[in-house]
Amino acid sequence: MSTTLRPFSSSSIPTEPETLRQVTRLLYTIFRDFEGVLHIQLWNGELIRLGRERQTDTEPDFTLHLNNAQAVNALTIGNDPLRLADCYFKDDINITGDFFRALRLIKHFQSMEPTLSQRLKGYFAVLNWSLYDFQKQAVVKTLEVIQSAKVKNHTREENQRSVEFHYDISNDFYKLWLDSNMLYSCAYFKQVNDSLEIAQQQKMDHICKKLLLKPGDEMLDIGCGWGALAMHAAQKYGVKVHGITLSKTQWEWANQALLKRGLGKMVRIDLCDYRDLQGASRYDKISSVGMFEHVGLKNLPTYFAIIHRLLKPNGLMLNHGITHEQEGWGRQLSSRFINRYVFPDGELDSVSNVQQVIERSHFEIADVENLRAHYAMTLRHWVSRLEMHHAAATEYVSEATFRIWRLFMAASATEFESGQLGLYQILACKRDGQPLALPLTRDHLYQIPKQAPALGLKDHSLNIW
Repeated sequence: MSTTLRPFSSSSIPTEPETLRQVTRLLYTIFRDFEGVLHIQLWNGELIRLGRERQTDTEPDFTLHLNNAQAVNALTIGNDPLRLADCYFKDDINITGDFFRALRLIKHFQSMEPTLSQRLKGYFAVLNWSLYDFQKQAVVKTLEVIQSAKVKNHTREENQRSVEFHYDISNDFYKLWLDSNMLYSCAYFKQVNDSLEIAQQQKMDHICKKLLLKPGDEMLDIGCGWGALAMHAAQKYGVKVHGITLSKTQWEWANQALLKRGLGKMVRIDLCDYRDLQGASRYDKISSVGMFEHVGLKNLPTYFAIIHRLLKPNGLMLNHGITHEQEGWGRQLSSRFINRYVFPDGELDSVSNVQQVIERSHFEIADVENLRAHYAMTLRHWVSRLEMHHAAATEYVSEATFRIWRLFMAASATEFESGQLGLYQILACKRDGQPLALPLTRDHLYQIPKQAPALGLKDHSLNIW
C-alpha cells in the first residue's frame, strides 16, 4: 500500500520543540539534491518526503528510519558514508524497502560538501535534542558492533585472527544463504536464470576442466573453505586432493562431510597455513579460490613462490580472486569498510599487478578470464537468501552482524556491476622449457566431463596419505 505525502514545506514541520524543526530543515537541505525520492521517518513517527523528485508522483524505493540523535549526527556532521553504515549496524538508522536502491546514499554522501555552518547546525541540533529529552521512549537501544583488530604485517597470527573473525562465527549462519555445498566464492552462470546451486556446480567443473584434472592427479587446494571443490574434484575427476584452511569450523565441517561421502581415501583436509607447507614438486595441480585476497600485497611474491615450489614441472596453477580497479590497497571507502568490519586482512590490487607478480614467480600465464558479472549475480543471490532468512540468521549471529553482511554483500554486488571490483581466474603453468601442457583450443572447457570410475574412488591403493 502506498503512502501519500506532501513535499516538505514549512507547514509540514513537526510541532515539537524548536530542535526537531531544525533537524527537519537540515534533512531537507541534505537531501534536496538526492537523485529520485526517498522517505525519512523520524523517531516521533513523522514521515518526510525528500529528493529532487519529491513533488512528483514517484513512489520512493526505500525509507530511511532515524531512531535517535546519533542518526541525525551521522547525517549532518561530515559526509563520511562509514558514519552512516555504523549507525545502520547499531540500529540508530534502519532501512526498509529496496536495499540495493538505498545504496545510492553512499554516492550521495560522497558527493556532498557540507559547509561549516551546516556542520555546526547539525552539532547544536543534536546537542539541543538531548537536552530537551523528548520522545525518550522512542530511542532504540544501540546494538553492539564488533570491529576487527588491525592487520599490519599479515603474520601467521594476524591471518589466523582474521580468519576466526570472519569465518568462525557460525557454520549454521553461512548455511542459511550459501548453496548446499557451502561454496563461498563466485559462481559460474551459463544462463542468467541459473539457480545458485547449478551455478556453483558449474564453477567447480569450470575450474577442474581448466586444470585438466584426470584420475591419479595430485592436487592442492589452498584455502579450501568447507571442502566442496576438493570433494568435487575427487568424486567427479578421480583426483587425490589435499586441502588446507585456517578456519577450525570449516575444517570440522569438511572432515565430517568427507566421512559422509566416503572420500577419506581420496581427500585430506588440514588446518594449515600455506607458509608451513613443506617439500617441492609435490602436486600436479594447485587451486587457490578466494584465498589470495587475504595474503597481503607485500606477501604475494612469497605466496606464489611457495606455489611454484610445490608444483611439479609443467604443473598448472589456477588463481581465482578479486581485484580492484585501482593499483594497491589505499584508503578508499571500500577498503576502510572491508578491513574494519569484514575482512581484517583483505587487500586487493589491479589484475595487471597480480599477473606481474605471477610472472616474476616463474610462471607462464596461459589464460585469464574476467568473471565479475558472475560475482555480481552470485552476491545478489546471497543477499536475497540472507534477507529471506533474517529471523533464522539472528539465532546464530547478532542483528548487527546480520546487517554488516547484508550491507557488505549488497555494496560489493554494485561494485562488481560498476567495475570497481573484478574477479579473475588466472591459469598459469610452471615454466620448465617444455611445450605448454594445454590443448591448442579452449574447446575442452565446454565439453561435458567424463565421470571418474566408481571403482577408483573406493580403491584403497589410491590412499596417498
